[in-house]
Amino acid sequence: MKTFKLSIFLLLLVVAVSCKKTDNSALAAVTADDAADMAASSLAENSYGLATVTDNVSANALAVASVATGSQSVNSVGAHKECGSTWVDSLSNSGASGSVSFSYFFKFGHTLNCNANSQPDNISNVLIFHGNFDGPRLTSSNTGDATFTIAGLTQNATSYVINGQYNRKGSFQSKVGNKKSGQDSVNLVVTNLTLTKPGRKISGGTGTITIAGTTSAHGSFSFTGTLVFNGDGTANLTVEGTVYLIDLITGEKNKH
Repeated sequence: MKTFKLSIFLLLLVVAVSCKKTDNSALAAVTADDAADMAASSLAENSYGLATVTDNVSANALAVASVATGSQSVNSVGAHKECGSTWVDSLSNSGASGSVSFSYFFKFGHTLNCNANSQPDNISNVLIFHGNFDGPRLTSSNTGDATFTIAGLTQNATSYVINGQYNRKGSFQSKVGNKKSGQDSVNLVVTNLTLTKPGRKISGGTGTITIAGTTSAHGSFSFTGTLVFNGDGTANLTVEGTVYLIDLITGEKNKH
């Protein structure tokens, strides 16, 4: 009887320890879903992500091309820009968009590059930024930088094409799941990101993304993924074999 009771005790102890380990394991890691939230916020307009930056860059390109051809400018870029000229502008905004509140400051540097016929051909852009956002799934305070070249300024070009890199890093606090917090970085590289002319809507392109960082209590994490821009205001984000549909305006995500 004593042997039987001891066996039962040891069995219960093993089960209890196993359950405890499973619970801790669930708490320990940032999941692919968490990483997708970070990626989505770095893409979406209402958290001043990549979509906002590319819209500003393309608006500037349209303005430069308009001034060069004598058409009406949609954005103040000053007088006619000479080939090779550089200029600086900035953008700051705070408020709310949908369920997300935000406050951001961007500083841009632009260089106009011309083709062999001395016509505006593309603009090299560098920028730095800082700010914060508070959304339904994630809140973050971050800084970042980006380098983009936007081509398609000539009149016969049917779309703008952007290539470059966007980086964001800072602190985060998740509002879902185990509500992890810590430091994160998101690095985006976009290839042939196309925007319509003159509407400047994202119509295609691809990208790669790395999401990494540390949580306040559970160590480091790192994810890599791929992006396909669908041309309908969404992008497919693939992380660890899971495909998420990202709304480029709201940052909402859904598993495919």
